[in-house]
Amino acid sequence: MDFFAVITILIVLSALFGYINVRFLKLPITIGLMIISMAFSLLVLALGQAVPTLLAWESSLVRQIDFQKLLMEGMLSFLLFAGALHVDFRQLKAQRWPIILFATLGVLTSTFIVAALMYGVLQALGAGLPFIHCLLFGALISPTDPIAVLGILKKAGAPEKLEAKIVGESLFNDGIGVVVFITIFQLAQAGAGHFDLPEVGLLFLEEVGGGIALGLGLGYLAYYLMRTIDDYETEVLITLALVMGGYLLASYLHCSGPLAMVVAGLMVGHERFRTSSMSEITETYVDKFWELIDVLLNAVLFVIIGLEVLVLPFERQYFFAGLLAIPLTLLARYLALAGPIELFKKRLEFAPKTNLIMTWGGLRGGISIALALSLAEHMSRAPLLTLTYVVVIFSIIVQGLTVGKLVQRTQLGPANNK
Repeated sequence: MDFFAVITILIVLSALFGYINVRFLKLPITIGLMIISMAFSLLVLALGQAVPTLLAWESSLVRQIDFQKLLMEGMLSFLLFAGALHVDFRQLKAQRWPIILFATLGVLTSTFIVAALMYGVLQALGAGLPFIHCLLFGALISPTDPIAVLGILKKAGAPEKLEAKIVGESLFNDGIGVVVFITIFQLAQAGAGHFDLPEVGLLFLEEVGGGIALGLGLGYLAYYLMRTIDDYETEVLITLALVMGGYLLASYLHCSGPLAMVVAGLMVGHERFRTSSMSEITETYVDKFWELIDVLLNAVLFVIIGLEVLVLPFERQYFFAGLLAIPLTLLARYLALAGPIELFKKRLEFAPKTNLIMTWGGLRGGISIALALSLAEHMSRAPLLTLTYVVVIFSIIVQGLTVGKLVQRTQLGPANNK
């Protein structure tokens, strides 16, 4: 089966599952598509005894999808740019300091808390893994997914300040989380005895600082080009070239592509950028184009996550450990957010129960699975993939379906919606 055939099947399934969701389930699109695709995989598995060709067909389809490469080197740049494009920059700027701490200190703290807790749990279950591999799990499960949570928060009517914190943190902690993961990954490859703190610090600075600088440069370039013309078709192409060319350039410069896309998206979406470089018709077409890209790639992404269930190497003891990892990862996130929230809650007038909502609303998604799939076999790949999948499925389905109700229940009146 060639690449075009695989993509065609995925889009056809996404459209079919999307129709079923809108017509019957009426769930948020990301959640509905994943549930339906998982149900489809389980149905195929059940029918596999009677119709083995059906099972072989889906298994062949899924095995031909390099999920890690597809997401990290392809889809992620589009999804992060599209997400950042529609963020309220005014609120993001007002909440910048807690967001920076959430996305940096929060991710690092969560990584080490998750690693320590899971190391102890796995030892108690007699399924112990090396601590460096537990650190890898902590790094890949700590970033939250802006793709999964953004639509849910808007539908729930979350206060603007709270929405800015959750979405802003999610956009930036993806980039930071990937850098932390890469750093630990390289340590795991080299061995603990080769730990070089200055080298690690330099790598972190190069990835993060380089990504932010590249995003600023790309954003300004797009601004200059779009300001000097008035042709909405060409201007849409400029934004597309910015994302594809910018992400490729980031990989050559060894800096964080995700961070570059977030910063570039925030610049292009900024009100000043729009008013001085885009006509009204250009602004409409740019927004609609990226909304469509966002919906299409989201649909394909969560269909793939559901289909992957069929070929994952689930082991019973690690599946049970994954169930225990759910409350532990939530606890780690709650503790990691507590310090920055306590530091800024009076100065920035945080909404009631901010930590509770940010903990429950911090959904894990495709990035965590993609990072787990990138692990080498000698890094406990199969066990960590099982742990990751269990946490992600719970996060998207259970947390995703209930976070809206939690927001509505904990926000006390119209004053909090400002």
